[in-house]
Amino acid sequence: MGMKILKKMLISPNRTARALRSGSFDTIGLIAHQIGRTGEALTTEAVVDAAEQANHTVTLLHIHDTEAETWRQAAGRLSNQAIDALIIIRAEGAEPESLALPSGLPVVVSDSRLIGHFPGVVADQVQGSQDAVRHLLELGHSRIHHIAGPADSDPANVRLHTWQRELGLAGLPRPKPWRGDWIAASGYAAGLEIAANPEITAVFAGNDEMAFGLLRALHEAGHRVPEDVSVVGFDDIALAAYSSPALTTVKQDWAKIGNELVRIVLGLLDGTVDQASSRIGLPTELIVRASTAPPRR
Repeated sequence: MGMKILKKMLISPNRTARALRSGSFDTIGLIAHQIGRTGEALTTEAVVDAAEQANHTVTLLHIHDTEAETWRQAAGRLSNQAIDALIIIRAEGAEPESLALPSGLPVVVSDSRLIGHFPGVVADQVQGSQDAVRHLLELGHSRIHHIAGPADSDPANVRLHTWQRELGLAGLPRPKPWRGDWIAASGYAAGLEIAANPEITAVFAGNDEMAFGLLRALHEAGHRVPEDVSVVGFDDIALAAYSSPALTTVKQDWAKIGNELVRIVLGLLDGTVDQASSRIGLPTELIVRASTAPPRR
């Protein structure tokens, strides 16, 4: 298990003295999972920037795996720090009861199974996945396959179930999905099998990185995108506009997610946000580029 605490600013004696007088450290704890991934990194950056604008310091704890015990230890370590509130980004694998957080500590979460247990910010995974699949259906595809994210990821499962539902509503077969782990290598591995099946004309990949791996596998097998196979991703990371071909994908606003997380946690601290009703849903947007087209005839 790998964990490290990164402090953007140390608490000085003057800040400690002010905290003793005011009862506040002006410090937000942040637990983030796999911030090497683009979406998590952009959300983390937005949280730090928004907190700084509000004159708050961020104490960051980065964890590398999704085991419940890892999350429990991370929450315990941060709750013992001088923090006023806690933000959790993408707590895949975490269970609310396993975190053992101090009573009264304000907690805000982003897309994860913790949504519903704590105030949170969630991108509209259903709408985004629906838009992706319907785009392929409207182009005329009837053999639409899916590379899903990890089974312990709530966003991955929402995208998977929405894909299945949309195919069912269209009266089309729902093939067995491939399971990836968000990285390009897993999309590439699935792509090798997809390339060997000439009946597949379209693929909805659970994120852009897996879509990039798929694009490479198709290219190596001599398949043209989108002439032979159309590909849709999810996230709209910066590289999506520069892949070959440019990737059709679903945009998530990572900066907005980070800003909203900070807005809610500060509102919980000053009493301007009601914890019971502070669940924010953010829209997604289908970005159509060059990787999708009508199926070959």
